Amino acid sequence: MDLIEIYIEEVIRRLPEKNREDIGMELRSTIKDMLPDDYTEDDMKLALEKLGNPATLASRYRDQPMHLIGPRYFDLYLSLLKMILPIAAVISLLSMITEHIIGFNGEEAVMNLVLDMIGIGIWRVLETSLQVFFWLTIAFAILERIDKVKDTKPLTTSFQLWTPDDLKNISYIPKKKAITKCEVFGSLLWTAIWATLYFYANHLLGVYQGGGNRLEFITSAMNQDILLKYWPIVVVIIGAEITFALYQLIKGQWTKNMAIINSIIEILATVVFIVVFSHPDLLNKEFILYMTDLFSITALQLKVWITGGIISICIVFAVIHIFDGFRKSRIPNRKEL
Repeated sequence: MDLIEIYIEEVIRRLPEKNREDIGMELRSTIKDMLPDDYTEDDMKLALEKLGNPATLASRYRDQPMHLIGPRYFDLYLSLLKMILPIAAVISLLSMITEHIIGFNGEEAVMNLVLDMIGIGIWRVLETSLQVFFWLTIAFAILERIDKVKDTKPLTTSFQLWTPDDLKNISYIPKKKAITKCEVFGSLLWTAIWATLYFYANHLLGVYQGGGNRLEFITSAMNQDILLKYWPIVVVIIGAEITFALYQLIKGQWTKNMAIINSIIEILATVVFIVVFSHPDLLNKEFILYMTDLFSITALQLKVWITGGIISICIVFAVIHIFDGFRKSRIPNRKEL
């Protein structure tokens, strides 16, 4: 992909998806008309310089003008907003989960605690997002008004004016290869969920009965002492998943090394959970008696269904995740012309 194609990608990515193909063809035709037959890189730079910053050109094609902050800072403002919002939301959610886990005294059913956490978590994320949006908007509004430079040309993320040389530093990431901030948020959230289930299984996983507006915890499904025997390696897996999620946020795309790291974490986690859930005393005796009476099955059948089902799900999801990582890592970044 040469500078022309990168320039076009930089313009159309800021436009509504339904208009991108037509505008891309129009731009490609316009640029070719501006170039001589045997053009050089300098000719391309000169033509692109005449067209100007991709953000400015994109604003001419949009139905809505960029007037919220102003053309000089608007593109920079949006880039920072998209970067900061997911990070702030994840930190807010994880801090809320940690706060509730530490403050849990065991007096109420953990299922009720989880339902409370879901409601508070949604509100906390919305509150944090509004705070980030408000203060970042205020900061850029002040910055624009104290800026003595009256030039309206947009600034890049380096706070410099755009030049065609900036295109060389852009690595076009196909949509199927990119790692979105939502994916990173989902990974961190899933880690928080399964870690909570693991370390509080005796309060969370089991048999519940409805009692008025609240659920009453009858008996635990798991033997917590057996689960806690493996806590050091489980903590290592949790740390590895959190570190890997943050690494994904920084890289923003799948690479071969990332796929290899992902495979190592998935294999390690799967092996550990197979060992844990294969333990013969993992299920509580009271839970086994309750379920065998309820479904008229033997204790052996119950163990096979539960432990076998959990192990099978772990293996299937690990294989899918590993395969998906290597598949995405093989997608080329730049289109060959």
